[in-house]
Amino acid sequence: METEYDPPQDPLVILHEDAEVLLVDKPSGLLSVPGKGPHLADCLLTRVQQVFPGALLVHRLDRDTSGVMIFAMTPYAQRHLGLQFEKRMTRKTYVARVWGVPAEPAGTIDLPLIVDWPNRPLQKVCHDTGKPAQTDWKRIKDEGDTARVRMFPRTGRSHQLRVHMLSIGHPILGDPFYATGPARDYPRLMLHSEELRFNHPQGGRSTKIRSKAPF
Repeated sequence: METEYDPPQDPLVILHEDAEVLLVDKPSGLLSVPGKGPHLADCLLTRVQQVFPGALLVHRLDRDTSGVMIFAMTPYAQRHLGLQFEKRMTRKTYVARVWGVPAEPAGTIDLPLIVDWPNRPLQKVCHDTGKPAQTDWKRIKDEGDTARVRMFPRTGRSHQLRVHMLSIGHPILGDPFYATGPARDYPRLMLHSEELRFNHPQGGRSTKIRSKAPF
């Protein structure tokens, strides 16, 4: 486990801004919200609110995951977007580099997940007490001993994509929690929130915001 928190100091990257929503490109290594203790105070929410004081949290990305993250600019938008996430009305697309090359071109992982209490924050597959979790995935490029995949989570469990890919024998490269050996020997977690589709709080129109993976 990594104990030292040294977040990147990249300037804020705005992907879209209007009266109701703000979408930014979160860098890998930066917490979405403050952690416990003053040494974990620096986070994307704090940085966003320094520029947009009225911005409100809607969802989170893992510290080591980069990519599209949405904030609400009004309490109404926060409720509207929160309900979309809760009812699985949003469409999230992630891209990752994984260890090994999946034999199939695409598939669905349907494995229940729960926190691994003795080793938290790690999660694990548990058919007895786990909460339902489903991930659709597609292989998009072979890269020697590794592959590039695109993932479409149907649910939003903690560490879902990381544990699901591990469960089929293809851990995400650079994962400090779940990868081992050469699969872990990468400068960052190779997981990126590439696209978010949602219904805009103002008028309900379908909106799509993308961010190209930096790896």
